[in-house]
Amino acid sequence: MELNILASKSSRRRNLLDKIGFIFSVVPSNYQEDFNGNIPPEALAESLARGKAMKVAKMYKNKIIIGADTVVSLNDKFYGKPKNSQESFEMLRSLSGKSHEVITGVSLILLGKNIDYTFNQRTIVTLTKITDKEILSYVRKFNPIDKAGSYGIQDGFSVFIKNIDGCYYNVMGFPLSKFFHHYKMIFKSL
Repeated sequence: MELNILASKSSRRRNLLDKIGFIFSVVPSNYQEDFNGNIPPEALAESLARGKAMKVAKMYKNKIIIGADTVVSLNDKFYGKPKNSQESFEMLRSLSGKSHEVITGVSLILLGKNIDYTFNQRTIVTLTKITDKEILSYVRKFNPIDKAGSYGIQDGFSVFIKNIDGCYYNVMGFPLSKFFHHYKMIFKSL
């Protein structure tokens, strides 16, 4: 097993890390996500990411564990992964024509060296106005129930993205540049 473990079953996160030549294994975390609307979205994303990473870190104390979680926020309301196509439709309808925040928390843990570091990346995404028919078509074709906010910026939903302010890869679920910077700084001495 590699020194690095991604504590996520997200194929997008695996693909992004593969894309930069990062060497890692995957051990999905069974951490139970709890969306608490009483904390800022940055704190929620970080808390969920750290919870996922810590669950796996306890089993692999001498491995670098990487946890991540993405939340979408609009007017202090959180949009996680929809439970079904109806909830997906409702999420997209409420995001239509507006700007929302996409926040990804990333946690880097190496218990054997007492390293426990978590950060977040924030991106503002502005959508065009989307008709109900377009939303239904997108939900049917792409079934986005495994995505925070119920859309994938990299798939057919890209035609509804008017503007992004921040990291594109963050919207996909993993802020590559910020991750790489922190990873190098924290683990350069290993």
